[in-house]
Amino acid sequence: MRHAHPSTLHDWETHVTLAPEELAATWAEYHRTRGEHARNLLIEHYLPLVKYNADRIHSRLPGEVDLDDVIAAGIDGLRAALESFDPDRGFLFQTYCTPRIRGAILDALRHCDRVTRLMRTRAVQLSRTRRLLHAQLGRAPSDEEIAERLSLSRTQYVRLVRDAQAADIVSLNQATCDSDMGRDCARGDTLFDTRAEPPMKRSQREDIKRLITRGLSQVERTVVILYYYEEMTMKEIGATLGTSESRVSQIHAGIVARLQDAFQGRRDEFTMSS
Repeated sequence: MRHAHPSTLHDWETHVTLAPEELAATWAEYHRTRGEHARNLLIEHYLPLVKYNADRIHSRLPGEVDLDDVIAAGIDGLRAALESFDPDRGFLFQTYCTPRIRGAILDALRHCDRVTRLMRTRAVQLSRTRRLLHAQLGRAPSDEEIAERLSLSRTQYVRLVRDAQAADIVSLNQATCDSDMGRDCARGDTLFDTRAEPPMKRSQREDIKRLITRGLSQVERTVVILYYYEEMTMKEIGATLGTSESRVSQIHAGIVARLQDAFQGRRDEFTMSS
């Protein structure tokens, strides 16, 4: 085990790796004392989880967003998860903290407008050109047609689209209208989420999730939730649980075989709720 505290966010090879008995002892000390030393050890132990989630989110962001800023926000989420985690509820900490790390990163991105005025101008230019060509051609224009109208190379056009998307994403938090209560509201609050799941279907999914996970061990239940509901890969689940991808695959195969036997006569119920 190494106790070197990373001096910068780039130094990820020096994180603490606690053995199972050391990790359990550190958790016990932290819950007993809420001490800074135990908290820092736990933060350093779970730093790779922050790095993993930060990398995934950062890969979908515009190039001007600094990875260090994303990681810093994730560490804030990890710290908050440590403070609020209740082991008596029966959840693994990795399962509990992952959505909080992601949530902290997304919250930080929403509150940090990194889009320059030039990028916003380009976004307006792209939108105006697309509408003009649509009206002239009587159909949606292709990327090549838009690039040609703007006298841009393929590389320049791709950069323009990326900047326009960044402007659109970040500006969702700008106050753009008055609500019925006479207060400013964010632009994002006025958009209809076409991907939102209907309440009845969501309720059915939750009922099925409870039914499926009943009787499973903590590890098995975690694998089911992460694989089918969080849509994580076997490799990602292995990284979250601290085990190998092949072991996760074995656990999953055993769960599927048992569930097939248990719910053989209830296929219609699951088909109707899918």
